[in-house]
Amino acid sequence: MSSVQLWTLIFVVLSFGLYIYIAYASRVNTTAGFYVAGGGIPAPANGAAIAADWMSAASFISMAGIIALSGNGYGASVYLMGWTGGYVLLAMLLAPYLRKFGKYTVPDFVGDRYSESARLIAVVCAIVVSFVYVAGQMSGVGVVFQRFLGVDTTVGVIIGMVIVFMYAVLGGMKGITWTQVAQYTVLIVAYLIPAVAISQKLTGIPVPQIGFGQIMDELNGLQRDLGFAEYTQAFTSTNMMNMLLITAALMFGTAGLPHVIVRFYTAKSVRAARFSALWALFFISLLYLTAPAIGAFSKLNILQQLPGTEEASAPAWYQSWKEVGLIEFTDKNGDGLINMTAATDAANELLINNDIVVLATPEIAGLPAPIVGLVAAGGLAAALSTASGLLLVISSSVANDVYYKRINPQATEARQLLVGRIAMGGAIVVAGYLGINPPGFVAQVVALAFGLGAASFFPILVLGIFWKKCTAAGAVAGMIAGLSTTLAYQIWTIDIYGGSDGLFGINETAFGTIGMLINFAVTITVSQFTTKPTEAMQQLVEDIRYPGRSELVAAHAAGELDDDLLHGEHRDGEHS
Repeated sequence: MSSVQLWTLIFVVLSFGLYIYIAYASRVNTTAGFYVAGGGIPAPANGAAIAADWMSAASFISMAGIIALSGNGYGASVYLMGWTGGYVLLAMLLAPYLRKFGKYTVPDFVGDRYSESARLIAVVCAIVVSFVYVAGQMSGVGVVFQRFLGVDTTVGVIIGMVIVFMYAVLGGMKGITWTQVAQYTVLIVAYLIPAVAISQKLTGIPVPQIGFGQIMDELNGLQRDLGFAEYTQAFTSTNMMNMLLITAALMFGTAGLPHVIVRFYTAKSVRAARFSALWALFFISLLYLTAPAIGAFSKLNILQQLPGTEEASAPAWYQSWKEVGLIEFTDKNGDGLINMTAATDAANELLINNDIVVLATPEIAGLPAPIVGLVAAGGLAAALSTASGLLLVISSSVANDVYYKRINPQATEARQLLVGRIAMGGAIVVAGYLGINPPGFVAQVVALAFGLGAASFFPILVLGIFWKKCTAAGAVAGMIAGLSTTLAYQIWTIDIYGGSDGLFGINETAFGTIGMLINFAVTITVSQFTTKPTEAMQQLVEDIRYPGRSELVAAHAAGELDDDLLHGEHRDGEHS
C-alpha cells in the first residue's frame, strides 16, 4: 500500500466512523424528527448543513475541473454565478414563506396549497430530479475509491451505499443534519488547505483568491502557444445565449431543488430560516470563491508539465490517473510525445477527465501524501452529504406524501417511519446503480438535475406563494409540461443518448430555463380558465407573505384547519 493510499484510508475510516457515531447519537423515533429534525436546528448549524447538502460531488470534485478544462475559465463561470445566485432567490422568494406555511416537504406544500393530484405530480418530479442528481454523487464516490484506494468503481459505490444507509436510515433528517455539519467541516478543510499551499508555492501569496490573479498572464500565454483561446477570453466554448440560459437554469434550479428547500423546514422559526440562508451563503462562498483559483493553478501546472513530454517520463500523478482510465493518451503521430493542441481534434492526443482536477491537484503540485488523503476524504464527504439529503427527499415523498397522505392516513408513527426507512433503502439501491452507470461526468449530470428542478418546481412554488388565484389544475398542467419537455429535450441532446444539436443550438443543461418558462406560461393560462382556490386558501396565501403570524396561519401550521375549509367540500372529485 502506497503512502497516499494509507493516508486516504486513515482519513476515510476516521471520517466515516465520525458520521456513523453522530447518526447513532442523533437517532430518532418520530416522523417530525425523521423528516425535518423536529424543526429545531440552530441557524448556523442549519447553514453548514445546507452548505454540505448543496456542495455536492459536482462542487467539490468536478466544478474546478470544468473551469480548468472545459474550454476556458470564463465559460465555466456560469456554474459559479448560477449555483450561488440561486440562494438569493431562495432567501428572498421562497424559504421564509415555505417555512411559515409549515409542511414537511415540497410535495406536501404543493398538495396542501393546490390539490392531491398536484401532490402526486410533485412526488414524481421530486423523485425524478433527486435520482438524476444522486447519480452524480454516487459516481463521484466511485471515482475517489477507484483512484485512492485501488478499489473497483462498483465496489466503491457499494461501500458508499452502505455508509449512507447506516447513518441516513438510522438518524433521518436529524442524523443527516448533524452528520452534514461534520461533513462540511471535513470538505472545506480539505479544499482550502491545498489551495492555500499551492497559492503560496506558485505565487508567494497564501490567499488563493488573490494569488491566482498573479498567474493569469502566464496561463493565457501558455494557452495561446498551444493554439487554445486565452483562459480569460469570453464566449469561446459557450455562446452568449447558452451562458445566459445555463446560468438562469442553475439559479432557478437551485431555488427549486426539493432537498435544499426541505432544509428550511428544519429551522426553528421563519427568522431562523432567513438566517440559515445567510449562513449557507457564507459557508458556500468559502469554497466557491476558491474554485476558480484551484482550476487556474491546476491548468497552469498541467500545461507546464505535460505538453511536449515523453509519456514514459511523465509525472507520477499522470501515470496514476491513467491507470484508472481518467486520463487517456493516444500517440496519434507516433513520436512518443504528449501533444496538446487546439489545431484539430485529430492532433490533440490527451484527454483529461474533468472529475480528476481537484482530487489530483495536491499530487500535481507535489504536496505531501497526508494532504492528498485529506482531499480524498473531502470528496467523499461532499458526495455523501448531498446523497443523503436527496435520498431523504425520495423517502419522505414515498412515505409521507404517497403512503401516509394517500394510502393509509391512519398509519401510526412507527409504521410511517418503517415505510420511510424501507423507501430510503430502495432508493439507495437505485442510486447505487445510477452511480455505477452515470449518464455523464459528475457536474454534467448534476446540471441536468438543476434544469429539471427549474422546469418543474420553481414556477409553482413562486406562484403558489405570490399569486393567490393560481389554481390546482394550472399547477398540475404546468409541472407536467415543464418536466416532460425538459426531460425529453435532455434525453434527445445528451451525448450518450441522442447527441442531437437540439433547437437553435440550446445546450441540454440550458433547456431548463425554457422548460421553466413553459411551466409559467401553462400554469398561468390554465389558471385563468379553471376553478379558483377557496376564499380561505386565498386568505392563507395572503397572510403568509406578511410579518407576524395571523390566526389563520397559526391554525394551519398547527394542523387545526379543516380540509373542506381550505379546498372546498370536494378535493379532486372525492369528499375529504
